Amino acid sequence: MFVKKYGDICVSIFFLVVGIALIIGARAFPKSAVVEIGPDFMPTVIGVIIVLLSAILLAQSIKGLKAAVAKAEAEGPDDSDYKRVLSSLILSLVYVFVLQPVGFIISTFVYLFGQIFVLAPDENRTKKDIILYLIIDVVFVLVVFFLFRYGFKIVLPAGIFTINL
Repeated sequence: MFVKKYGDICVSIFFLVVGIALIIGARAFPKSAVVEIGPDFMPTVIGVIIVLLSAILLAQSIKGLKAAVAKAEAEGPDDSDYKRVLSSLILSLVYVFVLQPVGFIISTFVYLFGQIFVLAPDENRTKKDIILYLIIDVVFVLVVFFLFRYGFKIVLPAGIFTINL
């Protein structure tokens, strides 16, 4: 019930803090001697966007708080799927910690498939759907890998296997 009533307010405050931390953290990057736009530019822009969107969400949430409380009380008890949320959080944390040692391709392939499977509705977990998820997973991982490797000239973590593509 708390989440239905005050969820948007809590989320907006959380992302407001994240945006401010991102802006402050971006200031710690060294300034570029070559160009005016340094490595702090994009994190600062993203931080400002997060702060602005969070402030808008907070204002809208506070403005519609009475309506949200009335709606939550009328709907009854909370039927949120905390198991999927917790599974997504665990998958994300594991991904962050295994990305560097295992490598981008393998860790992203496993993470993305796991995330798709966790978030898929129960009725969409048939053998046909799983094959579709695997195809989407492989295509996405390879597109992102080649985009970063050859488009942006950024080498992603190789990890266990060094791939010279």
